[in-house]
Amino acid sequence: FGAVMVSQLLDGGFDGRVHLVNPRYGEIAGHRCVASLRELDEAPDLVVLGISNAAVEEQLRLAAEIGARAAVIFSSCYEAPQPHRPALTERLARIARERGMAVCGGNGMGFLNVERRLRATGYTQSLTLAPGGVAFVSHSGSAFSAMLRNRRGIRFNLAVSSGQELVTTMADYLDYAIDLPSTRVVAVLMETVRNPSLLVTALERAAEHDIPVVALKVGRSALAQSMVAAHSGALAGEDGAYEALFDRFGVLRVEGLDEMCDTLELLCAGRRAGPGGLATVHDSGGERAHLADVADAAGVPLARIDPVTTARLAEVLEPGLEATNPLDAWGTSESSEAVFSASLRALHDDPDTAALAFCVDLTPDEVNDAYPALARDAFRAGGKPFAMLCNQRSAIDPAKSRWLRRAGIPVLEGTITGVRAFAHLFAYRDFQLRPRAAAATGGSPERAARWRKRLGADTLREAEALELLSDYGVTTVACRQAESVAGALAAAVSIGWPVALKTAAPGVLHKSDAGGVRLALDDEAGLRAAYADIAARLGPRVVVAAMAPAGVELALGIVRDAQFGPLVVVAAGGLLVEAIADRRVVMPPVDRAQARALVDRLAVRRLLDGYRGQPAADLDAVADAVVSLAELAIELGESLDALDINPLIAGPDGCLAVDALVIAPRSALT
Repeated sequence: FGAVMVSQLLDGGFDGRVHLVNPRYGEIAGHRCVASLRELDEAPDLVVLGISNAAVEEQLRLAAEIGARAAVIFSSCYEAPQPHRPALTERLARIARERGMAVCGGNGMGFLNVERRLRATGYTQSLTLAPGGVAFVSHSGSAFSAMLRNRRGIRFNLAVSSGQELVTTMADYLDYAIDLPSTRVVAVLMETVRNPSLLVTALERAAEHDIPVVALKVGRSALAQSMVAAHSGALAGEDGAYEALFDRFGVLRVEGLDEMCDTLELLCAGRRAGPGGLATVHDSGGERAHLADVADAAGVPLARIDPVTTARLAEVLEPGLEATNPLDAWGTSESSEAVFSASLRALHDDPDTAALAFCVDLTPDEVNDAYPALARDAFRAGGKPFAMLCNQRSAIDPAKSRWLRRAGIPVLEGTITGVRAFAHLFAYRDFQLRPRAAAATGGSPERAARWRKRLGADTLREAEALELLSDYGVTTVACRQAESVAGALAAAVSIGWPVALKTAAPGVLHKSDAGGVRLALDDEAGLRAAYADIAARLGPRVVVAAMAPAGVELALGIVRDAQFGPLVVVAAGGLLVEAIADRRVVMPPVDRAQARALVDRLAVRRLLDGYRGQPAADLDAVADAVVSLAELAIELGESLDALDINPLIAGPDGCLAVDALVIAPRSALT
């Protein structure tokens, strides 16, 4: 390990001063070696510790004492637990923090600053790596090493295996990479976040600098126990926080490393998508249909070509081939190359084409393959994003793909990953065009203070929860609390028949599950019978509420994430709330346009337009309710564990919160 560490540093071209330290040698690889860090004649910028767990604490402390500014630790930093003694990781972190040292690791593979030829790693990497525009930070050492070995021509200015992040975190590396003039794209393989506030700042800066961030978030855990009491928390889960974070800052989330590579290659080509969709040219009807299916599943819009383009295609296509997009241009005439060339050009020129893909298989047995040259000519002649999209990765001829990449053309290695790369290209375009939600202003300090006090004193009953929502601008049903049948009858008369009767028993969070809800009670006898049943099983406390009009049931909520703070959840409501998990999660603030976009992305969205003769819902009213809830989240989010509105009835005359649940932080009630 030590020999590789020295070789990587010295043979990798680093031109700064290097000191070797090992008590067993006076010379290593022709370089003087000293026995201890104390023998160095200057304080090093970086100490690279290729040593065992048993020695790492002593040597890191020594490095700190001589004034080293940073260290790399490869050791696993694990030791058997010892009573009354902090873990080794905690002791190492304390040493570094007390001296203001940056630390890469432990239990990582180090880093390569490729453009500065600085290799702080003990694992063999190619010595001929050329610098490029991708900064890659990984919580997986194997992925770090594999990405550096990619055969696709993806080149890096910085690659980091961040390991346990004892001190320096992924957010620090991301923040650093954004300031490198050479950074064009950042890629991260993320297990967790150890510095949430800095990560938010870094992602915000990346967006401001127009640097796309591509993320593979792994380890989608089971629902956090602290969240499952409310539907909002169960729907969001831990992964909902990352969904909201990535949506807020336009982070492009991929599902695997192959998709990441396709996306990086497409983004690094440098061409940005304009308005419109994807146009594709194929030499196979079956592969064309497959791409159309994949595009539909990935939400990739296909360009809707105009009559001019259709006519241009019809002029060159053989009889029987439809002039459409996606286009199967395969024919048997001797002029097939001219057909493909003209087809590529016609589709490129269409005003609704935002990007163009030449979707063919670069198989090695096609000795006189004209496709690479056709792709090169199409790429040079046009200015829109362009890629060669191959359907089967294992069939790609490496020589042909290298030739295309040297010409600057991305080669995407798979229909699904390639189409998803275009989805990310379009998503980043749309993010750049999306107005940023303005920071929350105004509000009512008096209102916020009043509700913080009430939330800190006790768990809110349903009527109080609805009062809270009403105070923040969410329209709610009329309701009254009661603790006797006489009180329930008086409430019903005051509200007006018909009414709903619901238990308000302490500890019953989901009333329907407990058999604590009776609907459409329209007279005294019905109310008396319903009250007697509920009171006998669940106690005398009830809520009497007006019946809501018919409409589409949605659910809104707030959940407080331990790392990123309050999040707003928009979902299908009623009994569907957890059954189908149709939800979107967003970080406040939220404006009306963003709220509408959230609702538009729900699977139940089509119901809101009117379904099977039902009237269309007032979407602006739904959006306004989401905006109001986001304002509540900003003002009171730290005073809540969760808040549920389920259902929110959306109809033609507005929307109405029917039921509400507020869960205060446990610390406030214990």
